[in-house]
Amino acid sequence: MTHSEILLRTVNAQEVAMQDFRKLSVWNKSHQLVLLTYAATGNVAEKKYPGLTSQIRRAAASIPANIAEGCGHSGSRELSRFLGIAVASAFELTYHLQLAADLGMLSKSDYARLDARTDLVTRMLSSLLSKVRHNADLRERKRPATILKTAAVNQEPLTK
Repeated sequence: MTHSEILLRTVNAQEVAMQDFRKLSVWNKSHQLVLLTYAATGNVAEKKYPGLTSQIRRAAASIPANIAEGCGHSGSRELSRFLGIAVASAFELTYHLQLAADLGMLSKSDYARLDARTDLVTRMLSSLLSKVRHNADLRERKRPATILKTAAVNQEPLTK
């Protein structure tokens, strides 16, 4: 079963995206990324890099938080919106990690590990977002035809 099949179920002809976000591998990978990020930035002198540690942590934590929030909404439009925010947060994290490495705040090995994990999460999110949008587009294309067909069946003939 694909991620989009898990996320998008049809109940009474309405799309429903609400589900347990913890079952998504992309959420688990992004949660692990947050834990790794906190561990790698735990010994950083905040006075030397004011705000950067908190920005890195905030961007990292925003990724799984937005996945979770998107799963809490009904409908693929809202899910898509929150997945898009998660992707943007992943790109923001990529930049902050690069900055931290360039400033010497992160070791080369910590940077390489976090950057690779961020890239993996970004690719997984982008793939899931594409599938969610594609499935929503397919449902939108089918919906008008179904409505027209139902209306035609329920109409009485004009002449008797």
